[in-house]
Amino acid sequence: MQASFTAHVVSNREIAPGAYLLRFKRSFDFIAGQVIRIGVDTSGETRLYSIASGNSDENVDILYTVNPEGGLTPALSGLRPGDHVLHSEVFGRFICREECAVWIAAGTGIAPFASMAFSGQHSGKILLFGGRSRQRLYFHGQLNDLLGSNYIPCCSRESFSGAFHGRVTDYLKSLKQIDLAVPHYLCGSAGMVVDVRDILIEKGLAFEKVFAEIFF
Repeated sequence: MQASFTAHVVSNREIAPGAYLLRFKRSFDFIAGQVIRIGVDTSGETRLYSIASGNSDENVDILYTVNPEGGLTPALSGLRPGDHVLHSEVFGRFICREECAVWIAAGTGIAPFASMAFSGQHSGKILLFGGRSRQRLYFHGQLNDLLGSNYIPCCSRESFSGAFHGRVTDYLKSLKQIDLAVPHYLCGSAGMVVDVRDILIEKGLAFEKVFAEIFF
């Protein structure tokens, strides 16, 4: 699917070293958890990103990290308010609506779950979110406010009150049991998704109750 639609950039903030939140005007409807293809110009590289904003928000938020050797993100990070960004139609089936569920994310893999939470779909959900530092726990304050004790931040390289010190895999391994009745949704790198999936299955979760979205 080509990035053939144009939108005006509202803001493009660096929210952690090398991590940005791109915001542009919303001109379409979407379901929280869906993805969109983003580009800077018609001849350049495009990439898929999960939308990170609520489905009734005025603007669309895209969370991304810069790869200095990449063909898109260095140019993407240079966008300023008033510039244009290209996008495709939205699509994707990584959808979790009203059912009780466990969400597990690492890094920018938080984007679809943030969208779900900001769309009002956080009731009955437990969110396990891992980042290397407190700065890398994107949307930390908002998610904590929305989910309360059902939000479990995990920080592998920094220790602070209210966070588990370690990776999400360490936290899962420390649990004596997990809820085998509810679906578990995973989003992050391929390695993270495979590791988490294996831990869940070893603890007795049925394979068909694991749903994954991989970030490359």
